[in-house]
Amino acid sequence: MKINKENNVYTVIYAAVLVIVVGFALALVYQALRPAQLENIANDTKKQILAAALIYPTSEESIGELYSSHIKDSYCVDSKGAKVEGDALDINMATEVKKPADERILPVFVCTTDKGEKYIVPVAGAGLWGPIWGYIAMNADGKTIYGAYFSHQGETPGLGAEIERPAFSSQFEGKSIFGSNGQFESVLVVKKGQEPAGRAYVNAVSGGTITSQGVQKMLFTSLEPYTAFFKNLEKESNKE
Repeated sequence: MKINKENNVYTVIYAAVLVIVVGFALALVYQALRPAQLENIANDTKKQILAAALIYPTSEESIGELYSSHIKDSYCVDSKGAKVEGDALDINMATEVKKPADERILPVFVCTTDKGEKYIVPVAGAGLWGPIWGYIAMNADGKTIYGAYFSHQGETPGLGAEIERPAFSSQFEGKSIFGSNGQFESVLVVKKGQEPAGRAYVNAVSGGTITSQGVQKMLFTSLEPYTAFFKNLEKESNKE
């Protein structure tokens, strides 16, 4: 029987079969590439964590090897500083910061450096055009920042996007997140000429006021729940 290719039924069947075949082929390609995609995502996260501790890969080093050699432990804590179940790498900080502080699962990455042990924690918030995030590396005293890394999804190039530059993040090194009274204060991000007295601060990104304010809020909101954990580090540090 001769098939009438100009018939509407033939056209519909042909299109349906074509969609099924193409969809199946795309699904196979997706499944084949998925492991590599997941590995790339994981390596990017690991690279950001290491950057907070001022550790950067050379052309001869893989992120995986560098991460394994420096990150000696990772775990999760609650707002009381007690360890809880959870894989630190799998915790979505952007989701956690939306929860009440006492309900959050808080990731911690323990990093060995040539300047001692550092404790790296993630931060997440909102900039002008979208999400911003990063990692803060704390010294073993639980009070001062050793290093910081920030990134963004869509801040304005040359303005808010400058938060990812070392010129901005390096300002946080050595800043204390606790006041002289021992209370958590975080770090302020202020315009030049508006520096506060008696508070830890860094200069805001020029022309990126809203993004800079977002970083300030992100730091306070993300780090405050770690207060008990940081206090525990301080106690352990004082024993040594």
